Amino acid sequence: MDTRLLVWLCTVAALSGNRSPAGAAGRSCADTRQVYSEKGYSTSTAPVTQISGEHLRLCPQDYTCCSSQMEETLSLQSERDFLKAIEDNSQFLLTTFTQRHRRFDEFFRELIDLSEKSMNQMFTKTYGRLFTQNTHLFHELFVELRRYYSGGSVSLTEVFSDFWSGVVERVFSLVNPQYQFSDDYLECVSKHAEQLQPFGDVPRKLRVQVSRAFIAARALSQGLAFGRDIVNTATKLTADSECVRGLMRQWYCPLCRGLPFLRPCHSLCLNVMKGCLANQAELDTEWNNFIDALYLVSEKLEGPFNFELAADSISVKVSEAIMHMQENSVSISSKVFQGCGNPRPAPARSKRSPSESGGNRKPFRTYTPEEKPTTAAGTNLDRLVTELKERLRPMRGFWVSLPHTICNDERMAADVTNEDRCWNGQTRGRYLPEVTGNGLASQINNPEVEVDIARPDVRTKQLIISLKVVTEKLKHAERGQDMNFIDSEEGSGSGGGDHGERYSDDWPGYGPQSPPYSKPPRNPVSNPVKPTRGRERNGSKWSRNNDHGRVRSSASLHTFSLVPLLSLLFAITVAPLWR
Repeated sequence: MDTRLLVWLCTVAALSGNRSPAGAAGRSCADTRQVYSEKGYSTSTAPVTQISGEHLRLCPQDYTCCSSQMEETLSLQSERDFLKAIEDNSQFLLTTFTQRHRRFDEFFRELIDLSEKSMNQMFTKTYGRLFTQNTHLFHELFVELRRYYSGGSVSLTEVFSDFWSGVVERVFSLVNPQYQFSDDYLECVSKHAEQLQPFGDVPRKLRVQVSRAFIAARALSQGLAFGRDIVNTATKLTADSECVRGLMRQWYCPLCRGLPFLRPCHSLCLNVMKGCLANQAELDTEWNNFIDALYLVSEKLEGPFNFELAADSISVKVSEAIMHMQENSVSISSKVFQGCGNPRPAPARSKRSPSESGGNRKPFRTYTPEEKPTTAAGTNLDRLVTELKERLRPMRGFWVSLPHTICNDERMAADVTNEDRCWNGQTRGRYLPEVTGNGLASQINNPEVEVDIARPDVRTKQLIISLKVVTEKLKHAERGQDMNFIDSEEGSGSGGGDHGERYSDDWPGYGPQSPPYSKPPRNPVSNPVKPTRGRERNGSKWSRNNDHGRVRSSASLHTFSLVPLLSLLFAITVAPLWR
């Protein structure tokens, strides 16, 4: 009996010996050494069999296949893997913003060039030498439009006001070749052109249409460039020590335990990623607002603020305006003579001949759709906008979904259905803690990453401010307003003051009474009298009657509202292209 008991005890001892520390210490680390070597590291410090883990700082201090040097090396590797995962998953954003910005920018610039070329061809054919002699007036208009689109501090209202002033002076002289006009006399004509309306309603229509389109085009182009910069900034981060600890424990502690092919449980991965990316999740609300604003501006560009249509209509509308003045030259001249005084007859030798003044030429006229020059870009705007909108939709919620995106990668974590045979942070088995919520405040009870929720990241706060500023600019552009000039131009916003008005050429197929979008309430404003550029004509009736007219100060054109200005001080380092 004693012999049988002794044999039984010896058998139990022998069987249990495989689970004893001494038994664990003898297990092979061949798999760990192989994986470690495949990552490009020397196995000279890698144990051949498991050793005591008392030296470990990040992984559980059980018997291990990792030396202290290996643990340190793998912790650095876990950080690199984390940053690479962020880079890979944000590549879609970066590529979209970079490529779309380049394509839209090239497209807009090409349309401006083609618009100027179209005008030169049309006006040279129609008006001949009289146009080529005054081509600088029209060239300067496009110089200013390019400068505005490129981000210059340009008031489109002032650009068109100066343009029409130059045109009315020149055309008035051409339709009255029998008189000699001084600079002061022409100044009187141009100053009160808005009262005379020598070009009818065309200048206002052109200003509204072109301003809306250019404001939206510039906002979209700059918004895409800003999106590229914000992604670059938000994804260029470093993992703090607590994040690295969590990354190491989920990805490489299984390797140190001799289980190199065991993936972390899905919920464990989510908690680690939500802790490491807590600050990025704070971007979510303003990021979504930014994406929505980009989407709405792009829609306006293919609809009521169609840039292609606006650029193509410049030459046509200017032609209409000059034709209107020619057809009404007698009544217009009569009003000018009453207001500015009778001009001096031109000396006989200086009088222009009928052919020289365009008397035998056909007047400017509107080209038919068949005659009107076409752009090389065709209808690419619709396709560009459609492609952009398709790429913007999945960008919403990117930052809060990033942990899920990373953990759904089978290389990063076990499948959510494999909850019992995954690494739970200590061993193989189910991960029991709950998954934390999104954002900084939700990490107070994160079991994997200790996050200081009382100290928000300064860079993240700056990005949020920048997103707010850019989104506000996009929202104004979507309403046809340039935020930089909205306060200084009495609500016009470089054309935005007319945002309640509709024209059939704004959106083909829609008349002025059937807009495809709801009209915001209109705040009517009166047109200010254009300030003089030279000496005032004191003998003029208009000069005497309009001394108290409102004159816009040139300094006021550069006045920004207080809130955007303060915000831009924070945003200037993040969005240098947004001017």
